Amino acid sequence: MQSQMGIAHFWSQGDLVTHSTAFILALLSLASWTVILSKLMSAWRASRSQERALNSFWSANSLPEALEALRRDDPSGIFAGLALTGAHSAQAHQQNAARGIGAGVNASEFVTRSMRSHIVNTQARIERGQTFLASVGSTAPFIGLFGTVWGIYHALVGLSGATQVVLDKVAGPVGEALIMTAAGLFVAIPAVLAYNAFTRANRLVAVQLDGFAHDLHAYLTTGVRVGGSVNLVDIGAARASRQG
Repeated sequence: MQSQMGIAHFWSQGDLVTHSTAFILALLSLASWTVILSKLMSAWRASRSQERALNSFWSANSLPEALEALRRDDPSGIFAGLALTGAHSAQAHQQNAARGIGAGVNASEFVTRSMRSHIVNTQARIERGQTFLASVGSTAPFIGLFGTVWGIYHALVGLSGATQVVLDKVAGPVGEALIMTAAGLFVAIPAVLAYNAFTRANRLVAVQLDGFAHDLHAYLTTGVRVGGSVNLVDIGAARASRQG
């Protein structure tokens, strides 16, 4: 009797609804773990290179060298993309200050708009997949609960018309119900934990990105890094020569 009470036995006792529920939970688990591992790898690469990339940027002798160093040392592209956006917007404003996109807008406002738009897009990119994890974490227990209710229903159907309780008639459906409950939790718990961890990590990235954006904005509009001894002079010199 004990040798028959395995996963294969419970699976053979199930019907189309049970098998479909188990298949859905398996797909959700596979997809959520794919997202989790992918985001873990991305976060690990970003955390390893972030400090080195920023140091390389601010220690460069010119803006082109700084952008190249940031592109090389920031494989995630989070900070490199922001620096490129800011530099290109500052250059575009210089070239079109009296006409077109630069007319009537000062350099600070123009650069701020471009960088803010890029930050919003970057945050959306690094948060990609978290909505799916939140959905899995909130729905998987209820999918498992549906399988539990269906298993109990099978147990009650097996007992209908019986004059005495026979263990063989209820063991399969009850075991099926318990397995579905456990499967729902097995899928939901990692998804919820990963969602919370990635949310916190993304908040830290957003803070660091915002700090870098403020320093970069100060440099692009004044030519000097605020709070630092490094002076990347390309844009500042160009602006000074234009005003002189």
